[in-house]
Amino acid sequence: MIAPETQAHIDSRPVEKPIRYLGKNRLLRWVEHLLATVGLCFIIYHLGFEITVMTSDSMAPTLQGSSYVTGDRILIEKLTGWFRSPRRWEVYFFYNSEGTPVAKRIVGLPGEKISMKGTRIFVNGKELEIPARLKFLKHYAFGNLTAGRVVDCGEGYFVLGDDSRDSYDSRFLGPVGRQELRGRVCCILWPSDRLGFVN
Repeated sequence: MIAPETQAHIDSRPVEKPIRYLGKNRLLRWVEHLLATVGLCFIIYHLGFEITVMTSDSMAPTLQGSSYVTGDRILIEKLTGWFRSPRRWEVYFFYNSEGTPVAKRIVGLPGEKISMKGTRIFVNGKELEIPARLKFLKHYAFGNLTAGRVVDCGEGYFVLGDDSRDSYDSRFLGPVGRQELRGRVCCILWPSDRLGFVN
């Protein structure tokens, strides 16, 4: 007969689980973590990023493509918009008044007055200096900038296409409101020979 204290000791020992059970439990935990990670990545992408296609050459040579088949695949990031306002010369993606997805470069900021003389842009009467990396840009005084007219940005942003001869931008649409800007064009993802960040 087993002594009571010995029986109590035997009863208190942990029951060893079969190795098969432990392996199955570990696999289920791994799958659970994987699904949680995929879900988190989906949420981050949905809230902070977007991939779209350039279907217009209005931003050439920076962004190229005249159709869905030939257009640059571009990554738009929305994260910087959570922390700061858009900056001059950044390229932003939005839908114009006709519902067409477009990307344009920000030239005028809220509260500024934009005008042109020849191909030179003036902000509040002072000529705007174009950064060295964008010296290839050449803008034309079409639309609301013809004949030396002045456009007040109000609370919006004055945007222009890099191919200013063939761009339906703020010269025709007027300034774009902050709420209309979906995100900053971050980089070109495809084609591979054009892969890289957008200046």
